[in-house]
Amino acid sequence: MSEPASGPGTAAEPSSGTDPSTDGPGPSPDDPAAAPSDPPPEASDPFTEHRRLLFGTAYRMLGSVTDAEDVLQDAWLAWHQADRGNVTHPKAYLVRVVTNLSLNRLTSARAVREKYVGPWLPEPLLTSPDVAEDLERADTVSTALLVVLETLTPVERAVFVLREAFGYAHAEIAGILERPEPTVRQIAHRAHRHVAERRPRFDTDREQREQVTARFLAACAGGDLNAVMSLLAPDVTCWADGGGKVTASRRPLYGGDHVARWLLGVMAKPSVSGAGMEPVVINGELSLLITMGGHRIGALTYDLAGGRVANLRVQVNPDKLRGLAADR
Repeated sequence: MSEPASGPGTAAEPSSGTDPSTDGPGPSPDDPAAAPSDPPPEASDPFTEHRRLLFGTAYRMLGSVTDAEDVLQDAWLAWHQADRGNVTHPKAYLVRVVTNLSLNRLTSARAVREKYVGPWLPEPLLTSPDVAEDLERADTVSTALLVVLETLTPVERAVFVLREAFGYAHAEIAGILERPEPTVRQIAHRAHRHVAERRPRFDTDREQREQVTARFLAACAGGDLNAVMSLLAPDVTCWADGGGKVTASRRPLYGGDHVARWLLGVMAKPSVSGAGMEPVVINGELSLLITMGGHRIGALTYDLAGGRVANLRVQVNPDKLRGLAADR
């Protein structure tokens, strides 16, 4: 799909109460934004025990697997340098550390993204197939939501992630962010409204998505322009993130005809001869993994509306494919 360049519904309040020093809820053992390659939890090490929650928090905050792993490394150092005797609730302490580290990194990352070459898209993350069957869990890590979260302020994003993805009470979030609870409630309300206004609802029927994916694969493999166009919404938008590392459209593409011709044109280039696509679950949704010569070189994620592809996102920046690694 590229050539080398020459140059979540609101969760219920947790039953643990509203004491901000409590551990808080946290994700299920198979949280969609957790690294499957993580070692099994060790009861003697709270950091390892809660690593899935910590990674899921950082990834949703940053939209980047690489940055999330960097945050976890910094959090691990902070944890092992902390005076454990003063840490009453390790889980709450670790979530606070990861959230604040993510806030710092997100603030600085915004300045970098202003100079980003072409459209910026989140780093895709391979997730277990069962995640796609749980709409609420999948929605909190979907590519579409991560894109919308980019429009929030860093603090709004932190409150939204802790509240909507992990079900933390407002008082608990206030403790994590060291802000008054009424202020957190206002931020949560503002962030929820902002996201709701900017995230249109798309088709979520799993069987329909499987059918469209299979037809889309066949149409692309056969180079059938009309068949590809029939699967795209008339007002489809396509974003391609090459980051200046590989050749990709530096502006969004609009319209079924334009997008279909661009897709087939890229696939016909000699430099991507031998590239193929296969259906996998990425960010909680059935998507397409792009491979060539046994290497994973990109991902296509998309939204469906009326049984057609309405938004298509092509991630081919080689620096943003860590979440597609075979051992993850």
